[in-house]
Amino acid sequence: MPTSSTAESSSSAESPSATYPLVADESPVRGLTRRQLPFIPVFAQSVAAIAPAGTSAVTPLFVIAAMSGAGGVISFAVAMVVVMMISACVRPMAQRLAVVGGLYSYVAQGFGPRVALPTAWSAIVGYGSVSMAGLLAVGLYLNHIAVSIGVSTSVWLPIVCVIIVVAALVMTVLMVRGIKVSATATLAIEVVAVVILVGLMVWLGITHHSADWSKVFAPQVDVGSMGLMIVVAVSAFVGFESATTLSAEARRPFRSVPRTLRWTPIAAGVIYLLAVTTQSLAMFDAPAGVRESSTPLAALFLSDGTRVTAVILDIGIATSFFACALASVNALVRVLFTLGRERVAPRAFGTTHPRFHTPAFATICAMAVVTLGPLVFLWCGGDPQNGIRDFLTLSALGYMGSYLTACLASPRLLARIGESSRRILVLGVFTATILGVLLLTAFGTGVGHGRILGVVYVASMAVVTVFVLFVARCRPHLLGGVGVFDATTSADILTTATLR
Repeated sequence: MPTSSTAESSSSAESPSATYPLVADESPVRGLTRRQLPFIPVFAQSVAAIAPAGTSAVTPLFVIAAMSGAGGVISFAVAMVVVMMISACVRPMAQRLAVVGGLYSYVAQGFGPRVALPTAWSAIVGYGSVSMAGLLAVGLYLNHIAVSIGVSTSVWLPIVCVIIVVAALVMTVLMVRGIKVSATATLAIEVVAVVILVGLMVWLGITHHSADWSKVFAPQVDVGSMGLMIVVAVSAFVGFESATTLSAEARRPFRSVPRTLRWTPIAAGVIYLLAVTTQSLAMFDAPAGVRESSTPLAALFLSDGTRVTAVILDIGIATSFFACALASVNALVRVLFTLGRERVAPRAFGTTHPRFHTPAFATICAMAVVTLGPLVFLWCGGDPQNGIRDFLTLSALGYMGSYLTACLASPRLLARIGESSRRILVLGVFTATILGVLLLTAFGTGVGHGRILGVVYVASMAVVTVFVLFVARCRPHLLGGVGVFDATTSADILTTATLR
């Protein structure tokens, strides 16, 4: 694996990130099952983290509710372009380094720990928040089946809480059992969910074909809300980069991970544009009770007298968000595992199960927090649908913060290994500028809880940044291990030579 060793040998003195010899006796990420995952499970990680099926039935409605006319379609189209630009910035790093910490580890190699550790916190906020949104959606939509079949007239929150706990336990078992098991489960679940949701979106467009399509593309755009709505639309794509956290476990990381980064946003974008177009068309003429429902799309099918379709929709959304939460926690756990190996987080986070070779302790701790989040929200009287929206918005802020530094780190890392690229430099700076503008616009917009969530995110980032700078100044040796990645070992070279 010459690309990995090239990065290792090029680590300069001014960068405080960890360095390793050209050939190590053992990998810094030993304990994980290295170099065994084929392309499909790696691709499944990113697809499930995005959850195109469940997200296409939830997120577009948030945008449609705040925007009129062509605003929803424009928001998703712009978000798709922005995410494809982010992907183009991240791919060069994925082609050169096999990591477990995802974007955080790339930033550590580009800028060192002072920038990398706040990036890690931003990624943790992103993965954690979207996992909470996923669990909340699983509880809400599985419980809504009772409403769809007519057994109940409203969602019963105690049952939602029970479903969340049961789903969390199942997720924990799958993740501790092994990444191949959990990745296969997420892929199977998401494929079924995508087929269900795409079929329902097509059916929705066909049944409302007589409506006025010009309303969907009418140039009535609320510029004041556009910034936050693009952020919400971007939240539908976040997680596409989570395959990078499986680089060390992938069989051919420098091929499978970049491929996944390239094609996942495109596939998801096509699904989202179909969803936002058909849902905009249907919601224009929907009764007021449908638009105000906690599950508006299911309520729309019920208003048409199609209970079976509504039940299928509930199942599709719930299964998709289950896969989303599972994949997102998988990525979160590997960031924590990396921090544990670097001695930045408790060392126990960096340990693995002796039999299954998974970060079992980090998984259990992460799942405890992720499960507690939606439960506390519901116990405090929060509305489930608003909770999903708020958790997704907060996750988008966390993801976008990590994307911003990753875009800037890409040209920096390439320059450090002697492969400077003017194209990546221009693209990275331009993309980071766009992300900065979107974040600032979202913070200044009073739509929903966007402003409050923005303040919470910025405040947490400020606290982490100040703490990291304090440690770097007073105890710099504590950050000396930051920058762990999967170094080439003697066994890797011997195995390669034998196979040849």
